[in-house]
Amino acid sequence: MVGAAAGLRQDVADETPDTPATLPLAVLDFVGIEHGETPVDSIAGAVEVARAVEAAGYRRYWVSEHHNMTSLACSAPEILISHLLTLTSSIRVGAAGIMLPNHTAFKVAETFRTLLAIAPGRVDLGLGRAPGTDPLTAHVLRRGVQTDPAADFPGQVAELLGFLGDGFPEGHPYARLVAAPVVADRPEVFMLGSSAYGPQFAAVNGMRAVFAHHMSPDLATPVLRRYREQFQPGVEQQPWSAISVLAFASDDPEQVTRFEAAWALTMLNLRRNIREPIRPEEVDAFAASPEFRDAPRDPDRMAVGPASEVVARLRELQEQAQTDEVVVVTPGLDRAARIASFEAIAAAWPR
Repeated sequence: MVGAAAGLRQDVADETPDTPATLPLAVLDFVGIEHGETPVDSIAGAVEVARAVEAAGYRRYWVSEHHNMTSLACSAPEILISHLLTLTSSIRVGAAGIMLPNHTAFKVAETFRTLLAIAPGRVDLGLGRAPGTDPLTAHVLRRGVQTDPAADFPGQVAELLGFLGDGFPEGHPYARLVAAPVVADRPEVFMLGSSAYGPQFAAVNGMRAVFAHHMSPDLATPVLRRYREQFQPGVEQQPWSAISVLAFASDDPEQVTRFEAAWALTMLNLRRNIREPIRPEEVDAFAASPEFRDAPRDPDRMAVGPASEVVARLRELQEQAQTDEVVVVTPGLDRAARIASFEAIAAAWPR
């Protein structure tokens, strides 16, 4: 295992057994605030989604970390996780992820040990090195400190693992520190990425890897296959990976088109620095516009359609990328439709 004493290598551009009844599926939820909702409504909706996917057999429910966006309620994922853990009973709940450069390793260790004290054996910790926001907000989050995440990130991860249980060697300045409360287990830790860096970092340091196909579909298969080829035992003794994919299951072609249009409009708005909830009529107008209708479709970017077809595509991607799990990403304006999609995917997934 790569210890905190030596630090994690940066030569890169205790597990809880799964319940047999669970599927190799997770949900990544941005905790979107639908038009006309309050943040209170959105967080109550996240609880509804988490309970539904728990009942459907999903293994994990994750929330993201994003800042300076009035369309999302996920700026404090650790607080959301605590809330969700107390309102679910068996599903693993976690962050995908905690953007480590925005935090101190010691505080993250304290937070996630506290979560483990609330729900032992059910906490996941995904780590990212991006800010999860715009440059100005990142500047504020980091108190103006100028950092190079590529250079600082390996040391931050090494410190975090030390505080979570790996420890530090005698004489290390942090050896006498304790991230309290002291608990018997540790969260399952994942390295996130949407470029080659994350999976390669995970491989050389023996960590679990999760790749954002929903952000970089062209890179997903080659970098995840390379992860397994390059894996060296460290934090984990065996490779483990997951792929997150945009997916929406429905027999209604209009609902499918609406989902595709909503995602395309969301990405377009982000490029325009528009960060407010999208109105349903905006999605309908965009779906009918030549800009959307005439744009070439990229069938590799998302899995949509009847549940059987969606599951076939997800399993195809899983096999191509050689992953252990699939993370379903279903942003949208209609929470009931999203829940129905999650349930349909689980029902169609082979047991």
